[in-house]
Amino acid sequence: MATDLTLVPPEGPRDDEEEAFGLRLLTLAPEDAGGRVDKTLAERLPEMSRARIQALIAEGRVSRDGAPINNASGKAVPGDYRLEIPAPLAAEPAGEAIPLIVLYEDEHLIVVDKPPGMAVHPAPGSESGTLVNALLHHCGDSLSGIGGVARPGIVHRIDKDTSGIVVAAKSDAAHQGLSALFAAHDIDRVYIALTRGAPRDAKGAARGTIEGAIGRSSADRKKMALVKSGGRHAITHYVVERTFGAKDRPLAARIACTLETGRTHQIRVHLASVGAPCLGDPLYGSGPPANAVRAAVAEAGLTRQALHAAVLGFRHPVTGQAMRFESPLPADMARLQALLEDL
Repeated sequence: MATDLTLVPPEGPRDDEEEAFGLRLLTLAPEDAGGRVDKTLAERLPEMSRARIQALIAEGRVSRDGAPINNASGKAVPGDYRLEIPAPLAAEPAGEAIPLIVLYEDEHLIVVDKPPGMAVHPAPGSESGTLVNALLHHCGDSLSGIGGVARPGIVHRIDKDTSGIVVAAKSDAAHQGLSALFAAHDIDRVYIALTRGAPRDAKGAARGTIEGAIGRSSADRKKMALVKSGGRHAITHYVVERTFGAKDRPLAARIACTLETGRTHQIRVHLASVGAPCLGDPLYGSGPPANAVRAAVAEAGLTRQALHAAVLGFRHPVTGQAMRFESPLPADMARLQALLEDL
């Protein structure tokens, strides 16, 4: 039996940037279970589409008997289900006169260097001041509409507190072409991370590959984690470009990460899994750095994860021209690296 509690806020902690719009509570008896969980819930909640339920599961908003459900294709089993419904976004984001660092622009696409602290698209709690708001003002009505009113022109994103290069589509042809390139992993993406320590490797290798499926953490729905089932395959190649502190036991490192896939928080999760989390990372830091590194972080004014999308390369989806863009480290990371070099 389904119970509709729209406008009743859920109990317990919430994401800082999201507020619940309501709940759906549903109890599945043994005779109701057995099929795919997303299909089963959609059948019993006719006001919600299966795609919507899949999205809620991916966001960690669906639980059974208090435990998050991580796999929309998993089997529905008997129990008490809870679906948290976030507040709806405004129908259309408004253009805002926010300065942009434009690396390239033509009639089909625009490439920008996003500062840290700017969300890519509107979300509950960040309805304004986003890259989409800035692009709407800068580009007018020329952004591709394929991404929908909340995400016009957006074909990929980087975290709010990650800086660096983002491409957006201004025509539907570019949007379709760029989306295909990202789906085929035919994009060069290199990120620079300043990390606590260096990756653990018994052979002391300066490069390596981290491979492991990433899904919503069962312990904390704000976080992603390496999972054994229900996640999405993820591959990160890395090169330790420089270490800081003692050679045999570095206190920090500069690491170039090349993405073969693009999953939520992929680099942050993968680097933390090999013992080298990004400095300043509030979710995956897993313990404080050495005192000297902590002092350098404070002096540099770093208040976010030290991660920067430094390189983006692709073939223009309309003209076929090979394109490659590079962005230097932003001020906080550049200052931190300079301080780390004195360790």
